[in-house]
Amino acid sequence: MTGISFFGGYIPVYRLKRDVIADIWGRHSLGGERSVANNDEDAITMAVEASRNCLKGAPTAEIDALLFGTTSSVFKEKMNAALISAAIDLKENISTLDFTNSLRSGTGALMAALDKVKSGSAKNVLVTCSDCRLGYPRSDEEQLFGDGAAALVVGDENVVATFEGHYCVSNEMMDVWRNSNDTFVRTWEKRFILGEGYINNMKRAIKGLLEKYGLEPKDISKAIFPAPDSRSHKRLASQLGFDLKTQVQDTLLSKLGHCGAAHALLMLVGALEDARPGERLLLACYGDGADAMLFTVTDAIERKMLQYTLRAQLEEKLMLPSYARFLSYKGLVETVPGEPFRLMPSATVTWRDRKSIIRCHGSRCNSCGLTTFPMQRICYNCGSKDDFTEVRIADLEGLVYTFTLDNLAGRSDDPVVPQIIAEFGGSKVRFYGMMTDCDPEEIKVGMPVRLVFRWIYEGAGMPNYFWKCSPMRNGGNDL
Repeated sequence: MTGISFFGGYIPVYRLKRDVIADIWGRHSLGGERSVANNDEDAITMAVEASRNCLKGAPTAEIDALLFGTTSSVFKEKMNAALISAAIDLKENISTLDFTNSLRSGTGALMAALDKVKSGSAKNVLVTCSDCRLGYPRSDEEQLFGDGAAALVVGDENVVATFEGHYCVSNEMMDVWRNSNDTFVRTWEKRFILGEGYINNMKRAIKGLLEKYGLEPKDISKAIFPAPDSRSHKRLASQLGFDLKTQVQDTLLSKLGHCGAAHALLMLVGALEDARPGERLLLACYGDGADAMLFTVTDAIERKMLQYTLRAQLEEKLMLPSYARFLSYKGLVETVPGEPFRLMPSATVTWRDRKSIIRCHGSRCNSCGLTTFPMQRICYNCGSKDDFTEVRIADLEGLVYTFTLDNLAGRSDDPVVPQIIAEFGGSKVRFYGMMTDCDPEEIKVGMPVRLVFRWIYEGAGMPNYFWKCSPMRNGGNDL
């Protein structure tokens, strides 16, 4: 049986109330709040976190391919999926591929993964999707958009939801788009977008799927389909004959916003977290047409879930205090750079030390057992040379050993840079780096922390990534 075997999502810890945006522009608030990626987060780092969450308990060494979907590619000519694969420490002899430029990138990558597994060209495929789009200032999209990521493992053993089939519709129209040099998402007249675009194409795809497999709306346990807004979502559900209270998955729009290409898979992750054996799930997504897919939940859904749930991530949040901070985090206003952001990187050095920088590998001495990070050829405890085993430390939990608050090195929107030394794991390997996603005043010795993959700075046109410490939240070791 081909289907989904593991799943997980990622929501940035920062949120912004839509009232804050509305007040700035003197216009009506759409209500609720939206998620906001931190200033050191992007589509790649969010995909890494969703993938790490998804792979809790999964046979990581058996992943044969990684497919990444987004409309917010960090690189236009360099494979984003290859960097994600390295950051989550997958083996090197795997297939990686980017799916971009469409809101259906996530469902497109998922269908491609299902085809790869079904054909036998791969045993297990990781699908991850992430987006952080920008709406024009003062537009509805500025309030409605959100940032987030989702990940699924597609396989043919111990699946929690079997894939039953799909139905796709392709439709060429200029409704929502971005040109190659655009920062903000462009839109046409809304009645045209919603009527001729979203409603008509989603109805065609969903009705086509039901007819193809001889089903009626009442046969669906949970209908999962993103929408540009809550009104359109209710309208589509009503026209298709689904009961909004019992059959339709929460869109997360009021709590999270629309996360672009990742949103359909995020909603699917949310549905799987609450699913029961035997339930039939219908997943649909719009973008230059529509995809509709059918899944049946299996008994395996009752096994212990190790991932950090979307429900917990939605509850654990830090509120952005101002619209100015939002603009700064989105790169729409330039901040005065501090010293860490004036460094010049070297592609050669990054490549040479990629196992420590990207894969977060340390070295465990085979003679005395000391683990150090980054990897050291000579053990400073016993002096042995080139006698070590590479070990990954990114998935260990730790405690703050000591810290300092640097008031001179930060950005003008985050002027204080917490520098941390943390001890991880039973071997107490020490990690030196920055702290993120926290109030610097709340940091203390003994504080539980974990490692997260983040953007550090850009120099010579190259984005540079490394690992930072982040406070452990209520997810504990489930994160």
